[in-house]
Amino acid sequence: MLLVTALGSAAMAVETPPYKEVRRDGDFEVRDYPALVVAEVTVDGDQKEAANKGFRLLAGYIFGANRTRQGIAMTAPVAQEAVGEKIAMTAPVAQTQSAAGTWVVRFTMPRAWSLETLPVPDDSRVTLRRTEPARFAVLRFSGLARPDDVRTRSDELLAWVKSHDLHATGRVTLAQYNPPWTLWFMRRNEVMVEIER
Repeated sequence: MLLVTALGSAAMAVETPPYKEVRRDGDFEVRDYPALVVAEVTVDGDQKEAANKGFRLLAGYIFGANRTRQGIAMTAPVAQEAVGEKIAMTAPVAQTQSAAGTWVVRFTMPRAWSLETLPVPDDSRVTLRRTEPARFAVLRFSGLARPDDVRTRSDELLAWVKSHDLHATGRVTLAQYNPPWTLWFMRRNEVMVEIER
């Protein structure tokens, strides 16, 4: 899973999913996230193309392309997950697109909304669902988060997980919390992987 944030900066109050910090070790953390409500789409292309296509569809939904023409606040981060990949502890897999080049792109909905209260999307490609509570190992870093950088950080994260006798159960993810115009050295990025509790 790759997480990509298209909006949000220190100057903009953008809601992020709540979590409980379970453990901190330098730039590494273990976090517990609650169940979340998300809107998602499945799109094709390379990582960047898929992120752009998915973002446009989901942004349309939250900016009023729904049955009630109601706006929904932007949150961070936006998730991008390669379809069909499995986690492997010996190599990072999250940065490599699936053979078919298919991705799921996801926005977390603000906490004020539920599946029952969210407006129905106009575009049938946008689906709404609830995620399960999950525990993640996380490594925070700055910069542009280019594929090679993400691969290196993913290797570091998976090595840390293994060295602490933790067990990964999901795909490595990338979380970016800043808009595209943010200077590279001021960007907040994270790679994350779901682990057993």
